[in-house]
Amino acid sequence: MLNHIVIMGRLTRDPELRYTQSQTPVASFTVAVDRDFGGRDGGERQTDFIDCSAWRSTAEFVNRFFRKGSMIVVSGRLQSRKWQDREGNNRVNWEINVDNVYFGESRRDSSDGNYEAPRANAYDSGRSGGNDGGRSSYEAPRTVSPAPSPFTELDGDDGELPF
Repeated sequence: MLNHIVIMGRLTRDPELRYTQSQTPVASFTVAVDRDFGGRDGGERQTDFIDCSAWRSTAEFVNRFFRKGSMIVVSGRLQSRKWQDREGNNRVNWEINVDNVYFGESRRDSSDGNYEAPRANAYDSGRSGGNDGGRSSYEAPRTVSPAPSPFTELDGDDGELPF
């Protein structure tokens, strides 16, 4: 039997990292996945909200690099969880037990190693506390000369080249 699922979507909230009694990390998160087709009348596309659980190092990875709104690709196994609600009704939850996660888009800000949306003004964090007339302590990057090329031009006629 084969039970493998791959989805791509955006996180609906920040991942929730918890630890079991044996200190095993587990991250829970929900991925909003748009369907590839519209309704029967050709209207708006529907969105499915899929619960996911990642364990151990994968859980820590998700918690460190993904935030609400991040595009994520999740690969794992679909499993059901049966439980009873407060009224005694039998319920079933479907979730993905995550094996692997991948970035669904490029990183937006790599300054501190975390996956975050860029600040409104990335240079404001460098302001000095004194009276500087509103000027930032940010310095413009210096121009760097390119390294010399290891290639040299050939003298003579280009017609002699075999290509």
